[in-house]
Amino acid sequence: MLSSGDRVAILLHGGTTTNRGKTGISLLRYSNLPIVAVIDQDCAGEDLTQLTGIDRPIPIVASVADALAYGPTVLSIGIAPSGGALPDAWRAELKQALEAGLSIVNGLHTRMAQEPDLKAALQPDRWIWDVRQEPTGLTVGSGKARSLPCRRVLTVGTDMSVGKMSTSLELHRACSEQGMRSRFIATGQTGLMLGEDGIPLDAVRVDYAAGAVEQMVMKYGHEHDILHIEGQGSFMNPASTATLPLIRGSQPTHLILVHRAGQTHIHSFPDFQIPSLPAAIQVYETIAAAGGTFAPTKVVGIALNTFHLDDETAQKAIAQTQAEIGLPCTDVIRYGAAPLLKAIL
Repeated sequence: MLSSGDRVAILLHGGTTTNRGKTGISLLRYSNLPIVAVIDQDCAGEDLTQLTGIDRPIPIVASVADALAYGPTVLSIGIAPSGGALPDAWRAELKQALEAGLSIVNGLHTRMAQEPDLKAALQPDRWIWDVRQEPTGLTVGSGKARSLPCRRVLTVGTDMSVGKMSTSLELHRACSEQGMRSRFIATGQTGLMLGEDGIPLDAVRVDYAAGAVEQMVMKYGHEHDILHIEGQGSFMNPASTATLPLIRGSQPTHLILVHRAGQTHIHSFPDFQIPSLPAAIQVYETIAAAGGTFAPTKVVGIALNTFHLDDETAQKAIAQTQAEIGLPCTDVIRYGAAPLLKAIL
């Protein structure tokens, strides 16, 4: 639905500097479309680059009304609140955007296109795209991705929201720069909102989840040298159910473990401790192989999220992790994905 002529405003209230804004931050970092305004009442008037480290000179404004001055054609929902539901406080702003002639890209679970008051505000020739919709024609998984000749790299994490999508995108970028036939497979709303092909995995019924992943991998596996499958969730997080169907559906040849430097407990469940990285690696490799039912799959590198650290501390954390684990380690956003790609190849 998005076109090259669209101009995007991102609704990001309270998310510019917090984990709940990961969708908007990823759009800022990776979208090829012009982004004309960020809407965040908590950070209005501040410098986006200083807050996020993203070198994009975009104004932060307090409301949709303020953003209209910059001529957006699309409002993208950049916040991912717990449960993916539409907060009541945003509804008035969404109606205001629709009445002003904007379209809406919605990555929440709430089906905005079916909301009567939002449908009534929608202007002619404009649209609401509810990204989280189960694809048609799904079947159960069959494990046939193991027959593909390409490398299949899956990012896995010690928690949710640690940087799995960014790691996959940066690896895809590094492969493309080397002239490889590389493909990023989106499995969440943010990747789809960036225009990548894939599935909204958390909108797929659990019986078909592995099959949905398998369908996408089989679609591109014969035409590419390497597929980068966007990871979701974490085996360590009690709210997560997405990681196993990703492993079974993609039959990965390589795993990259993503971890936030210094994090010791699950972010939303502080009573649950994150195991040591060697223990986490053992968990993922053991489940991937399932005692020999599936091919052995190794974690070949660590993507360390050091956004919250200064440069010197970040480099020390990376060096220490690499020395302790014995695997290549880098922060792909700060320092590039080359060490991880070398391990994969």
